[in-house]
Amino acid sequence: MFARARIVMVLAALLAGREAAALEPAPQGTPQLPPIRHVFIIVLENQSYAATFGAQSAAPYLATTLTKQGALLSQYYGIGHASLDNYVALISGQAPNQATQLDCADFTDFRPSSPGLDAHGQAHGVGCVYPAIVRTLPNQLTAAGLTWKAYMEDMGNDPRREASTCAHVAIGAPETTHLAQVGDQYAARHNPFVYFHSIIDDRADCDAHVVNLARLPQDLQTSATTPNYTFITPNLCNDGHDGMCVDGRRGGLAAIDGFLKQWVPQITRSPAFLADGMLIITFDESDGSGAQGSSACCGERPLPGAAFKPGFKGPGGGRIGAVVLSPFVKPGTVTAQAYNHYSLLRTVEELFGLAPLGYAGEPRLLVFGPDVFTDVARHPPAQ
Repeated sequence: MFARARIVMVLAALLAGREAAALEPAPQGTPQLPPIRHVFIIVLENQSYAATFGAQSAAPYLATTLTKQGALLSQYYGIGHASLDNYVALISGQAPNQATQLDCADFTDFRPSSPGLDAHGQAHGVGCVYPAIVRTLPNQLTAAGLTWKAYMEDMGNDPRREASTCAHVAIGAPETTHLAQVGDQYAARHNPFVYFHSIIDDRADCDAHVVNLARLPQDLQTSATTPNYTFITPNLCNDGHDGMCVDGRRGGLAAIDGFLKQWVPQITRSPAFLADGMLIITFDESDGSGAQGSSACCGERPLPGAAFKPGFKGPGGGRIGAVVLSPFVKPGTVTAQAYNHYSLLRTVEELFGLAPLGYAGEPRLLVFGPDVFTDVARHPPAQ
């Protein structure tokens, strides 16, 4: 009698599991992606979707002009709070830990709580500078024979403060770039590349790849000199982080619009972009309060054993939105499909034929699909 009852219980559990699975969306097969070979990313700071893309946006160039030129991703989310963990996720798929959530006031090594990476590609532990076992998108690109560069505005403007390339303090030292200074508003916490031993341990290589933004115009002159992957970080004024800038300028959304007006046309008129490019403009996290400010999408997971939720008060970094410009995107496209920073990393990896890193490899995570790439006819290359 006991054995029969147990069989009935097992069958009931299996049936319940099948019913639950039927309620979940089926995993998406990888869509056919356009032949994009040059990806540009601009990351801005601390704005909610309502403030940035709403009807009363104080950034009309971003909210109106650029969305009319490309695709608006209206349900795009950050993955945590505060800044650094979002930047780290964009190039590694690593989830927030207590130190990166607090923007790493000290440039400390990551302290693992268990050896290796788990089944989801996550390093368990706390700290800022990840061990070499944690690979990044730049590592993947280099191994695949592809090129990359990170362009940091103001980095090295004051050589007494930081170097002009691959700028970071010594391991274990207090961070010195948290606050802007007149003439140099670089912030290391918005430069995720220096938080990985797999990048900074080869100093010459890091110096060649993590450079001042002033180098970008020359690199854009030809497709051959334009990296396959370009990551752009404005300074603490132009990324909107500071409401009033240390040099007396108005910051916030007004500074964001000014920066984009200067740099977006240079990118979108470049030979590489016109031939096979994609530019993504997004934010690290929302500055919204309450549940909305820490909302998430896409089945986002926390780091196992983490002290806090990724968004402290919620599971993510809130709804921030994104704009995608590309010859493969019809002007005025709007999509309500949910994406986040892990989705963006996964999309870039798919475009370049690379394996997904960390939480970018979750089976139900969506990559940008035909809702974004709405112009299936490939535009002719630039002459």
